[in-house]
Amino acid sequence: MLFWVLRFFVWPRPKLERTPIDYPMFGFFLLTGLSSFLSYEPSVSIGKMRAASLFTIVYLFAENVRSPKILRALTILLVAATMVNVLFVFGQFAIGRGVKVYRVAPNSTLGEARLVSRTHNQSVPIINGDTLEFVDGQKVRNLDQLVSALDQASAKTPAKIRVYRVEWIAELEVPRGHLLPGATAEERLGIQRWSSGRDRRATGFYDHWTTYAESLQLIGSLVLGLFVALPLKKSRNGLLIGAALVGICGALLLSVTRASWLSFLLSAFLIAILSLSRRTLIVIGLCAIPLVLGGLFVLRAKRNVGFVDQKDDSIVWRQKIWREGFHLLTSNPRHLAVGVSMDSIKSHWREWDLFEGGKLPMGHMHSDYLQIALERGVPTLIVWLLLLGTYARMLWRTRRRVAPENWIEKGIVLGALGGLLGFMSSGVVHYNWGDSEVVMIFYLIMGLSLVVARGVSTASDSERIK
Repeated sequence: MLFWVLRFFVWPRPKLERTPIDYPMFGFFLLTGLSSFLSYEPSVSIGKMRAASLFTIVYLFAENVRSPKILRALTILLVAATMVNVLFVFGQFAIGRGVKVYRVAPNSTLGEARLVSRTHNQSVPIINGDTLEFVDGQKVRNLDQLVSALDQASAKTPAKIRVYRVEWIAELEVPRGHLLPGATAEERLGIQRWSSGRDRRATGFYDHWTTYAESLQLIGSLVLGLFVALPLKKSRNGLLIGAALVGICGALLLSVTRASWLSFLLSAFLIAILSLSRRTLIVIGLCAIPLVLGGLFVLRAKRNVGFVDQKDDSIVWRQKIWREGFHLLTSNPRHLAVGVSMDSIKSHWREWDLFEGGKLPMGHMHSDYLQIALERGVPTLIVWLLLLGTYARMLWRTRRRVAPENWIEKGIVLGALGGLLGFMSSGVVHYNWGDSEVVMIFYLIMGLSLVVARGVSTASDSERIK
């Protein structure tokens, strides 16, 4: 961005092209800025405008990528870079993480673990199926490390062990010098057996599985679009793109993120129905059945919940948060008009009686639509929907006009269209618009799609002149 701006001070200056999304894009940004200046916490909300300004990524690519060769190279590079973290996920799953313990005896020292913090000091025993990942800040790879750390009777402070238990992560304090007598590490720790932990949901190089799953959904849709648009599937390109697609699907499966699974299926269905014959669709549908069943099995094994499960805490507290957020939105005309503004919830959630007084995970509304309306106002939500609708219409028109031999360009448009549907579907239950890493990928693909649309429009104008 810096060097692009500097080019405007050097002759010849860069040429700027108008795009179909300019008005809704800048309207959305300006309304977001207005909401920030009228915020309950202006200093916080105005600071968040840095994240809102990420839309400039669209224009960075749309205005500077002028060559089809560069466009194709950037697309391939994005896919190749994604495969690095996919391979990392598979390697991490194969090796395992930490030590998963089974059949913890009642008199085991692990049963004496406590959760100690500024607000808690309670007994939280380590139980069957827990994965012990760190002890005193060091990665745990085997039982001998645990025994060595817990056998230090002279140490004055308890050992600090980070535990993973079905999406719950905590650092527990375990007293030292209380090991049981025995000849093996299992006997001294009071467990029957152990294995490498493989319960963690895949996060790639990100800090959270939802961020990773949403990024995989967008890039996976792009890869699927490329594969469908490729004229010769039985070729080297077909093999490489097919392998990338399988790898991304596998990593997405290991993220165990239901909304992203469903959004990718919707994306795949849209891409397929726009490009493939009825017979091919039937074959693909039949092949997808084992994949869906496998996903349900992984979901039950890793999260111990069904796809739609009212016993699942994440579904229950989402519903509660949505009710609270909608009540706050409609409680004041100001909130409907300009919202409470970005991140002001984090300072005022107590007085607005959100998150059940702190009992629920605090942060956001877990929905793009509710979050944007609540933070920036209903008019801003409408403009945002117009932005995405305008983008979808552009992709729909461009798809028909791209020549079949330009399969990468056609794949970009197909993948962007499917990814957009997936992004909006997942946004019903995820605030993926507030996830900067995901939005940067979304904007990058949008920028590349605008390059394709401009190229198609230029070619059409040239044909008319002839």
